[in-house]
Amino acid sequence: MLEESFAVRFYETDALKHVSNTVLVGWFEAARFPIFKLFTPDLDLDNWPLILANYSVDFLQQIYMGSDVTVKTGVSRIGNSSFVVYQELWQDAKLKATGSTTMVHFDYKTQRSAPISAQIRDKLSAMLVETQSE
Repeated sequence: MLEESFAVRFYETDALKHVSNTVLVGWFEAARFPIFKLFTPDLDLDNWPLILANYSVDFLQQIYMGSDVTVKTGVSRIGNSSFVVYQELWQDAKLKATGSTTMVHFDYKTQRSAPISAQIRDKLSAMLVETQSE
C-alpha cells in the first residue's frame, strides 16, 4: 500500500480533544494524489478525468494530537470505468479508521463515464489489496 504521513494540527481537533471527523476525509483525499497522477500526471484541473461517486469512512478509534498519522492507500476493486480506493488511517501502530472511495473515470465533454485505459488499469492492478470486508 502507498503511505502518506500527516502531522495532526491543533485546529484539526475539536471540543472533545480529538481529531474532528471531517479531517479524515481531507487526509484520505490528499493521500489519493498518487492515484490522481496516474490519470493526470500534471494534476491539470482543466483536464481532470475523475469524479468522486461515493465515499465512506469507518471510525474505529479516536485520534489525538501529539502523534503523526499515516494513511495507507490501495485499490480494492477495478471496474470498466470506475475503481474503489481503500484506505486505512493509523496512529501509534493502531488502526484508527478505514475508508473507501469510488472514483469514476469521466469524460466531461460527453458527461459520461469512460473506460479506464489498459495502461492505467495495469498500474491500478499493481495497487490491489484485500480488505476486511472481502
